[in-house]
Amino acid sequence: MGILLSCQRLSKSYGVRPLFEHLTFGLFEGERTGLIGPNGSGKSTLLRILAGLETVDEGEVVSRRGLRVGYLPQEDHFEESAASVRDHLVGALQDLGLEEYEIDIRADSWLESAGFSDPSLGVSALSGGWRKRLAIVTQVAREPDLLLLDEPTNHLDLDGVMWLERFLSGLRFAFLAVTHDRRFLERVSNRVIELNKRYGDGHFSSAGSYSDFLEKREALFAAQQVRADSLQNIVRGEIAWLRKGPKARSTKQQARIDRAGEMIGDLAELKYRNAQVRSADIDFSGSERQTKSLVRFSKIEKSMGGRRLFGPLDLALGPGDCLGLLGANGSGKSTLLKIISGQLEPDAGQVKRADKLEVVVFDQHREQLDLDMSLKRALCLAGEHVEYKGSRIHVYGWAARFLFRQEQMEQPLRRLSGGERSRVLIARLMLRPADILLLDEPTNDLDLPSLEVLEASLRDFSGAVVLVTHDRYLLDRISRSILALDGKGGAHAFADLEQWEASLKTDQQDAQPSRPKPAPRGGLSGKEHREFSKMESSIASAEAKVAQARRDLEDPGVAVDARALAERHQRLVEAEAAVAGLYVRWEQLETRRGVGEGD
Repeated sequence: MGILLSCQRLSKSYGVRPLFEHLTFGLFEGERTGLIGPNGSGKSTLLRILAGLETVDEGEVVSRRGLRVGYLPQEDHFEESAASVRDHLVGALQDLGLEEYEIDIRADSWLESAGFSDPSLGVSALSGGWRKRLAIVTQVAREPDLLLLDEPTNHLDLDGVMWLERFLSGLRFAFLAVTHDRRFLERVSNRVIELNKRYGDGHFSSAGSYSDFLEKREALFAAQQVRADSLQNIVRGEIAWLRKGPKARSTKQQARIDRAGEMIGDLAELKYRNAQVRSADIDFSGSERQTKSLVRFSKIEKSMGGRRLFGPLDLALGPGDCLGLLGANGSGKSTLLKIISGQLEPDAGQVKRADKLEVVVFDQHREQLDLDMSLKRALCLAGEHVEYKGSRIHVYGWAARFLFRQEQMEQPLRRLSGGERSRVLIARLMLRPADILLLDEPTNDLDLPSLEVLEASLRDFSGAVVLVTHDRYLLDRISRSILALDGKGGAHAFADLEQWEASLKTDQQDAQPSRPKPAPRGGLSGKEHREFSKMESSIASAEAKVAQARRDLEDPGVAVDARALAERHQRLVEAEAAVAGLYVRWEQLETRRGVGEGD
């Protein structure tokens, strides 16, 4: 498995604040790498450096000769001159030295794989999710040696994210993706790199899936803490010895004094690293209401603009319930949340809410925030203290719980990042005791440490939770049931996310046309007829070999064995080529058979 590029002691700072220092790692052929880390750790900056769009303060990036790199930024930018989706993609392939017919074939093939049923549609008419698909397929169609993706799941709905997982898993070239989507990492990546100052090298790299990464990281942190505890005991003894004032009258005594100084320095470094992982201190307040039923809806219906969103629908929520709410954009999720909160009433059906019901709403569009307000006033509307769970906390202490610095307190909210605005909204909502939490995309812009704390807080919340999120990992961990709106008026209940995904997969398979069945007669020789009759089973067998070869390549046990990795990668390439060859042969036989029958 050949190396694509090597990062050697990369350092980058903004002002006086270092993003990362002395990063050293390599990226290799066949790797599908997920890049994670806390907000502000420099993930997007590192991608721009690898793409050649930004320079480093120190160090260098050494690339393989002739390496072709593709780069997908977080925000999509399209030339207005591209009248249609196909025009845009064809224009993006013009500088590759391809013949016109090759450009046409490549553009049509990739657009079909991305799900564009009407490539003549104008780019300006695309939704945010389909614009993201077009941006992704534009880079993929150029077939680089290494593709750099910065938050590729942004703007995609759940169907889009699941498409992206399948799409990226089928690529033959390597990619590096910055993402906070943990389920995406689990399903797509065969290597995870985390940027974090908690590590001695500034990063931690783990071959295998995201769950493999978590296991290895916890083992590393545990070992690091054991080492710190052990070193702490040794340092105490050395400090006591130093306080006795030993004189360096011998080489042995001087060496011990020097060693004591080194251990004190090592301990300080370990303590610094162990203190680096901070996340927002999220803990919602429940009202501790004792009633068994908070809301109960019986056969409610709702339509908008003459289109039925859902109904008749029965729904009940009580303390401890957590409902995951799924559906495409426009299917009625936000409308249902407003009915639960009492902002809207259904067109029909019965609604029963507990007396003086307290509902707290997290709005994905941040409409509850006045962007001209200072951070200090947004966190504490009056005075210098907030009331939280019966205690008075100074606004500066409250801000620190959500990772805000003192110099930010007088800044207007519009100067904060998306993740910081999310933390502001969560901080305000935590001050309100709630019977029901309605969370509409609360994970947007949150980094992984904050997501982990949010997850723990929601599991401990005593009231009911209704969660709308694209974060399937969070949904799977905390939801006790799933309600999926199909956008056609239907609402379907599932026990968990796995059951919903299985149902979705079945629906998609039913919607696909079946493979052509081989006919018993035709313009084929006897040998060709026998070959044709076995073609489906041959393809199925070849595809099974591809799947096995991919599993062999992703085996963490050979992650550090370069020769074994190279051999397994070659087997995967050969297996995929065999499948492609069978499909070509099948088409040849099908054509000859049709001609022989006079079709």
